[in-house]
Amino acid sequence: MKKAFLIKTIIIAAAAFVAAVAAIAGLFYFGVLHFNNPSAKVYPVRGVDSSSYQGEINWQTLAKEGIDFAYVKATEGSTYVDSCFEYNLENALKTDLYIGAYHFFSFESSGSAQAAHFIATVPLNDGMLPPVVDLEFYGDYENHAPSKEAVTAELNDMLERLAKHYNKKPLIYVTKESYELYISGGFAEYDIWFRNVTGKPKLNDGREWTLWQYSNRHRLKAYSGSEPYIDFNVFNGNIADFKKVFNLQ
Repeated sequence: MKKAFLIKTIIIAAAAFVAAVAAIAGLFYFGVLHFNNPSAKVYPVRGVDSSSYQGEINWQTLAKEGIDFAYVKATEGSTYVDSCFEYNLENALKTDLYIGAYHFFSFESSGSAQAAHFIATVPLNDGMLPPVVDLEFYGDYENHAPSKEAVTAELNDMLERLAKHYNKKPLIYVTKESYELYISGGFAEYDIWFRNVTGKPKLNDGREWTLWQYSNRHRLKAYSGSEPYIDFNVFNGNIADFKKVFNLQ
């Protein structure tokens, strides 16, 4: 009798533990809890980045969500334009937020073609943040990364063309994997936007990061796209530093 009671107690305790773990995991999954929660006192300058997954954003509402800047996706590769870019850029620029545009780098197009595509899509606006080139793995490249020599040559070409056209040095958005394979020890003249949604950003060559994407599961009221979450970021410094780094008024 005692043995049966003990087994029943163990089963109930185990079920309760599993349920508790599942509940906590659900809170993280649905954006209620976050692995990272950087201090607003240490990192007071905050922003988001968006693409067509968030749809056409209500920028007047978003601007009141305690953020300072936003990046919107413009282009990808040498032909793709984000379907919400024109709307989001036009309306984002009507707010007091600092706004920039980013490009998703393709391993299948030349750097010059991708630069020309971005330049043809994103207007020249001195008040905007510098352009960003998003360098990360996708599709089959997750397991079969292109050579460092090939990628860095095309990436460097694109960055130089963007810097010349916009008169601003672009930022490079990286994951840990793309940084260590392609950027580490090089591209010193470009600021780094580092993605780490489970811990603090740490670059393997000791370099400082400028922007940190610390979460990809935030919920806000300003959008209603197919993706219920939005990426959150912080700047490595205060607002005065932010304006100095990006040469803003």
